[in-house]
Amino acid sequence: AGHAIASRNVTSQPSGTAASTMIIRTAVASVEVDSLEVAIVAVQRIATALGGWVGNTSRSGGAHDVRTATLELKIPAPRFDDAIAGLRPIGTVESVTSSAEDVGEEFVDLGARTANARRLEARLVTLLATRTGKLEDVLLGERELARVREEIERFEGRLRYLQARVATSTLTVTVHERLPLVVPDTPGEHVLAEAARR
Repeated sequence: AGHAIASRNVTSQPSGTAASTMIIRTAVASVEVDSLEVAIVAVQRIATALGGWVGNTSRSGGAHDVRTATLELKIPAPRFDDAIAGLRPIGTVESVTSSAEDVGEEFVDLGARTANARRLEARLVTLLATRTGKLEDVLLGERELARVREEIERFEGRLRYLQARVATSTLTVTVHERLPLVVPDTPGEHVLAEAARR
């Protein structure tokens, strides 16, 4: 399973890491908090403390709506579980949904395809260097070489993408304040009672 990829552009897996352990991990969590601003800072600190960063963020909520913020954390894969555990001190963790996608087989397959395409590239280069035939044959060989090189670039791009996704897990955290029991401009009236009346 530990298929080595010889590449001039793609960094190979660290030694001892089998392609079969290439797992892309993602999770979505929801946390109820007392203060949205404090929670946002706390979630950002989780990411930086674990060697990650915050990607996309969004906020919503008006005068009568629950204020929420969603932050997408990019976490080094070995620290992914630490990031999820770090949510507990922030507030009440309502849900955590995680998924794992095994891309080891695709990685091995792409490595084999890339190696085969490179061998074909080398043969075409040698053939074109020694070709003394018709111009039409030379042009045909050059077009085939260009096609093979484009295929190699596509394979290498996908390999780099998979390596980056495996190395960095994504944790999307939505923090929200508690649902207000009272409508602010009508003290004493409960939201549910008002909704029933309407």
